[in-house]
Amino acid sequence: MGKKYNEWLLVSDIDGTLNDKQFKLPPNNRAAINRFVEMGGNFTLCSGRNLQSLKVHYDNLGIKTPAIFSNGAGIYDFGTDKLIFLDTHSTEGEDILYDIFKKSKWLQLTVFGVNTIYLTKRTCFYGWVISKMDKLNYKLCKTKEDLPSGEWTKVSFFGSPSKLKKLQNMLKSDKYNKYFDCFLTSSFTLEVVKAGVNKGSGVKMLTEYLGINPENVGAIGDYYNDVKMLQHVSHPVCCGQAPDDIKSICEHVTCHCNDGAVCEFINYIEKNYIT
Repeated sequence: MGKKYNEWLLVSDIDGTLNDKQFKLPPNNRAAINRFVEMGGNFTLCSGRNLQSLKVHYDNLGIKTPAIFSNGAGIYDFGTDKLIFLDTHSTEGEDILYDIFKKSKWLQLTVFGVNTIYLTKRTCFYGWVISKMDKLNYKLCKTKEDLPSGEWTKVSFFGSPSKLKKLQNMLKSDKYNKYFDCFLTSSFTLEVVKAGVNKGSGVKMLTEYLGINPENVGAIGDYYNDVKMLQHVSHPVCCGQAPDDIKSICEHVTCHCNDGAVCEFINYIEKNYIT
């Protein structure tokens, strides 16, 4: 196991992990990240956000390691403006997802492109709020033909918990699991990516790209879209407010995200594995 900072890769989710519940960055998180990076460590973000949204948080931290976006669908090096990896929904997958949306008047659908959010004609409160919060590019699409085929990094269904649970079970069935992987990101949102795409696969690919020993990779998250990331790293850590079943797969549980969970995560790795 590496004893040098440059032999390590630490990865963090953003919402509810790096940032507090008011979407603000606790000062102790910033200080710990700055210290870890100045010592030569590799630190980056792994998020469900698209590139435009992710860049705001990436630049705010002043980090250099390529970031993982759209829940593992892509990896981007902001330093060189280089797209390292991208895996979007297939054309057949796009058709299936849009058909599900059209047949259910209870579901809202948002399609995430690399740099633009596409809102479907039916009132799309969730997607509209996301675009306004981070001042993101968005486009209102009246028909499926308005949606850019080949650019669907992920989609998000917004609806009642009971409807989303039913949809999740359907997408995980033998009929559809060859096309999709899906996970709840809140009680009211179900995100769908291409089968085989997840935060875990994204971290694995980034680890290989950087030439980091997998034994020297740690990650921190707080919710179900982080599970595969936590399962695929040697040192999984979660925030204090994470559900109990997520805590059960982690080697360490930090404080609540409001109190600086990422700071505690970095301190834990340094104390137990580096210094």
